[in-house]
Amino acid sequence: MLNDKYKHHLHLHFLVFIAGFTAILGKLITVSAYALVWYRMFIASLLLLVFIKAKYINLNIGKAAMFRFTAAGIVVALHWITFFEAINQSNISITLAMFSSGAFFAALIEPFFFKRKLVWYEIFFGVLIIFGVSLIVNAELKYINGIILGIVSALFSSLFAVLNGKFVAKHKAAVISFYEFISGVLFITIFMFFFGDGFTEINFNLSQFDFIYIFILASICTAYAFIASTHVMKHISPYTVVLSYNLEPVYGIILALIIFPESEKMTSNFYIGAFIVISVILLNALLKNSNKLKRKAT
Repeated sequence: MLNDKYKHHLHLHFLVFIAGFTAILGKLITVSAYALVWYRMFIASLLLLVFIKAKYINLNIGKAAMFRFTAAGIVVALHWITFFEAINQSNISITLAMFSSGAFFAALIEPFFFKRKLVWYEIFFGVLIIFGVSLIVNAELKYINGIILGIVSALFSSLFAVLNGKFVAKHKAAVISFYEFISGVLFITIFMFFFGDGFTEINFNLSQFDFIYIFILASICTAYAFIASTHVMKHISPYTVVLSYNLEPVYGIILALIIFPESEKMTSNFYIGAFIVISVILLNALLKNSNKLKRKAT
């Protein structure tokens, strides 16, 4: 039993490592952010469809659910597009530091969807995060475009997480993800047709390395990660899963420093700001769990 417990925790941290490695792949892949996300969602949706058919999972959903999943698919597509474009405009460290602020956005969005009041420490933590982000901005003003895109990506990510939090109560995670990914592919296709350069932007003549990196991103970092995280939550508390995923920026920044030391080495103020933001996010998760335990005790 003890060995099984450690096995599930190791699996969880492997998934967090995979999440951090996503940013590394984003820097290695040379196609545009639009094309990258199109391929990621298209390949992941095909792999999820194989999984769904193999498990005999029913794909039938109502019109209302289809509309909600479509909206969420557009949100996650925008999150990934702004995330990878932030890497292109700045670097991995900047993008992940900004992305970590997403938990604060979730704290602001959740009360609206779940009809609860803001608590005092969430407002206080918000002020600390703004301070940490301002340190990063002042230290790395040359990356302002990447900083803005990273914050926008964090906002979309938080909205997507809150929406999915409501969906999983009624639908299977694989079904939700399948429809979201298909919706994202359609959204990017239509957008590029009317506002971009059509399918010239989605380059079908990929280099060998781009194809390999994109397939790893779509299969291991997306389809597998979505399915495996659902499996892990059957054995580990949702709180532990959420807290562990807050370490994604830490893993990603460390990986970036190891793999791209020249472009990822930042000023001391950046690391102070990033430390403040990530520490606040972890502390917020700890306090939320403590409050949940107190409510259960009473």
